[in-house]
Amino acid sequence: MSQRQILQAFEQYQKARTQFVQTVADLASRPQNTETLQNAGVMSLLRPLLLDAVPTIQQTAALALGRLANYNDDLAEAVVKGDILPQLVYSLAEQNRFYKKAAAFVLRAVAKHSPELAQAVVDCGALDALVVSLEEFDPGVKEAAAWAISYIARHNAQLSQAVVDAGVVPLLVLCIQEPEIALKRVAASALSDIAKHSPELAQTIVDTGAIAHLAQMILNPDAKLKRQVFSALSQIAKHSVDVAEMVVEAEIFPAALVCLKDPDEYVRKNVATLIREITKHTPELSQIIVNMGGVAAVIDYLGDSKGNVRLPGIMMLGYVAAHSENLAMAVIVSKGVPQLAICLEEEQEDHLKAATAWAFGQIGRHTPEHARAVAVANVFPKLVNLYLDTESSEDLQVKAKKALKSVLQKCTYLPALEPLLYEAPSNILKHVICQFSKVLPHDSKARRLFVTSGGLKKVQEIKAEPGSAIQEYINAVNSCYPEEIVRFMNIYVLFPWLL
Repeated sequence: MSQRQILQAFEQYQKARTQFVQTVADLASRPQNTETLQNAGVMSLLRPLLLDAVPTIQQTAALALGRLANYNDDLAEAVVKGDILPQLVYSLAEQNRFYKKAAAFVLRAVAKHSPELAQAVVDCGALDALVVSLEEFDPGVKEAAAWAISYIARHNAQLSQAVVDAGVVPLLVLCIQEPEIALKRVAASALSDIAKHSPELAQTIVDTGAIAHLAQMILNPDAKLKRQVFSALSQIAKHSVDVAEMVVEAEIFPAALVCLKDPDEYVRKNVATLIREITKHTPELSQIIVNMGGVAAVIDYLGDSKGNVRLPGIMMLGYVAAHSENLAMAVIVSKGVPQLAICLEEEQEDHLKAATAWAFGQIGRHTPEHARAVAVANVFPKLVNLYLDTESSEDLQVKAKKALKSVLQKCTYLPALEPLLYEAPSNILKHVICQFSKVLPHDSKARRLFVTSGGLKKVQEIKAEPGSAIQEYINAVNSCYPEEIVRFMNIYVLFPWLL
């Protein structure tokens, strides 16, 4: 056999390998093919090709594995069980930039599914190799490595701590300073995924000076980058007063408020989330946001939004109002109550209604003036209906009941209370009658209206246990009137046909 024939056999073998990995990579890009490929033993066939002498075959084999592992955790687990990860990690340090991107893609595809699979990626030594990749010159390699790190860190605090211990954070902060937008996005996302788990992890990011660099990007024209920047800032700010103050001191306000009108829905939501995470901590931080026009901006944002995007805005108003009478009044003056009433009317999801009910409770619980602002928005009947509705979630029922109780205990606006005499269950009714027993003794006009509107008659119809709190309140209401009027009302209740 001639030398040419021998070489031809090698060439045919190489062509066959190339054609095989390219075909598998193409098939792996379509979900309907994954089960057939797995049943055909594709994992064991691709594994040796990761160490092939031809670089393009190595890269395509890694790409095919990444696509397969990306689909579901069974395929990702097959990659782990096939001892493929150690080969990838070894090759990350040795091969060219194209292979490094493909290998990092596989690690990311495996890690994304569960904490257990992410731990398997860590256990095979991937973090050290990914750290080295973050120091590469090529921005594509850095991006692929940062993405894999993000998917590892997002699962839990333990995995995030492993990422931090590997020395990733300073390198991610350098990445957000690079000119490439795609790299900035992924690095900011990774910082967000690390920061979200604990105050200690967030502090690690703060200590590297990340806040100042993130703050510089809040008005970047790229919407996807702004999403990640605001997400990272909110995940940092949520943990403590100190870091929230550092975020505010980075002078992101009032510029960030402009982004509440951003065309991108997720940018708007993440800005609202950041404002919520800052205002929840202290009255002082809330006051800073109020002074910059934050409450009015969030109320406008609620008017422009629908569905889950509203949630952080609703909660922000509740947190601000919870701190003090003055801050609650700032929400009222900015027309926050009518907008929340619209949210309660429009939204179908129970968790959104529960958050809105809670916010009403925080606004109205301070003084009679605050309670009146909630009452005139005709919120009480809606809250009663949500509390009594058997279809409402337990959380919604609890929050509706608490909101009613806390606002009713301050409410002296009787026109809003009177309809509740006919609708409210006994455990809410006692708070309603209690308020009448407080107001009627001091208001002659209200006493006359209470008779002519039928309110006094309705009170006589209530069946209360002798000695109970509600009976004491009924007695207090009755004591505001001459005995013959009360007796007349009782006769009317018992024998309406006599009149």
